[in-house]
Amino acid sequence: MAQSNGGAARWQDELYDLLRRNNVTQFAYVPDAGHRILIDRSLADPGVHSVALTTEEEGVALMAGADLGGARGVLLMQSSGAGNCVNMLSLIKGGRFPFLTLLSMRGDFGEGNPWQFPMGQAVEPVLREMGVICLRIEQPEDVIPTATAAMTMAFQGGNAVAVLLTQKLLGAKAF
Repeated sequence: MAQSNGGAARWQDELYDLLRRNNVTQFAYVPDAGHRILIDRSLADPGVHSVALTTEEEGVALMAGADLGGARGVLLMQSSGAGNCVNMLSLIKGGRFPFLTLLSMRGDFGEGNPWQFPMGQAVEPVLREMGVICLRIEQPEDVIPTATAAMTMAFQGGNAVAVLLTQKLLGAKAF
């Protein structure tokens, strides 16, 4: 079971435990404070393969490869990196691979960095146009039910699913 990281981190630990209970063994990530607990736990877990990416689209291909190898994976990225994945998402769509990504959102509720708004506002419409189902989470109590639904939709239904961890959930960064 997860170590206690305080109340604010509780849902992240519960989310990691849920991913592991559902046989997610491949974690691809671009370093991001919003995913710090998931990344740190994946790196410390001898039962998973955790890969730091140089760019987000590598993670899309890695997730296709995980499926081909009989494993389940998750791509952890910030919303600003979603734009890097658009062309590679054609691999997921064309190959009909299940795909699960968790995006820490920027450019929405309480954002103060003007550079984060363009992609933050475009994430949902762009991903939807590429055939990715988007599920938003704004409250801690919605994390586990939404992530459970997303895994069912991806790994049993064979869909591409993005779980958007909003700034209401994560907290807006103060810059």
